[in-house]
Amino acid sequence: MRTNFHPATASLLLASAAFLTPASVLAQQEAPGDIVVSGQQEIDFATAMAEAPAGPEIEGVISARRDNRLQVTAEDGVRTVIGFNEVTEIRASKGLFGIARESLGGEALLNGLPVTVKTVQLGNDLVARQIKLKGSDLKTANMIHNATAQGFAEQTAATEALRSRVSDIDQYNVKGTTNVYFDTGKAALSANGKADLCATTAAADDMDNALILVVGYTDSTGDYDYNQQLSEKRASRVVNYIQQNCGWKPYRMLTPTGMSEADPMASNDTASGKAQNRRVAVNILVSKGLDGL
Repeated sequence: MRTNFHPATASLLLASAAFLTPASVLAQQEAPGDIVVSGQQEIDFATAMAEAPAGPEIEGVISARRDNRLQVTAEDGVRTVIGFNEVTEIRASKGLFGIARESLGGEALLNGLPVTVKTVQLGNDLVARQIKLKGSDLKTANMIHNATAQGFAEQTAATEALRSRVSDIDQYNVKGTTNVYFDTGKAALSANGKADLCATTAAADDMDNALILVVGYTDSTGDYDYNQQLSEKRASRVVNYIQQNCGWKPYRMLTPTGMSEADPMASNDTASGKAQNRRVAVNILVSKGLDGL
């Protein structure tokens, strides 16, 4: 597997992803794990939260989750990390399972889900007293999370609808770039290319919050219109392969694109240089706002 990373290339790739522009970021708070007192005994959460002063009400989208912590991103890009526990009330309203209001467990708190969170202040930490969500949003988030067979087009539309609410989605750290190469004028994947693609998705699957961005390129052979179509065809072929053969989920991909002969890896004046430029770059990305959560 051949892996390359160029800062200038990364900037161009990130600009090509069809998402909103970045916004201001609030310094993240570390949410609590177990709350303890002298002697390492757990505090009664019900008592502690009932006596704690009220914190701010946070409205936004769950943009990351780990254990008993949520990161909620507001429409203006402000991110807040909030703890939750067995005392936290999680409720859906209007239409979930045909019931006006439904009490839920923590497993309902999926990435991409719009929520309104009422908090309390426990020391330096915010903890959720109540988390409210809409039943229709939960249905959509569940469909995406479980990759149900409701059709790729419906799934893609639902994914984009949820992603569009996260205003800083296009700020990424590039964790790695793998290039697969093509014959002149062709979009067929080689055996080595197929193996490299599944190895790359396996590596990405081991990373928290990883997404993949696929970008196709050509050498200078042919005119612009032909090369643009060819670069898009190569990118589409890679996307189809990693989804159908490597098990990568559609909701974990950014919009693929073709870049024609732009951003060459080597000179197009030589045969070896052209061979390096006939490629598709598979980029593993993690949002800067989520990296390390």
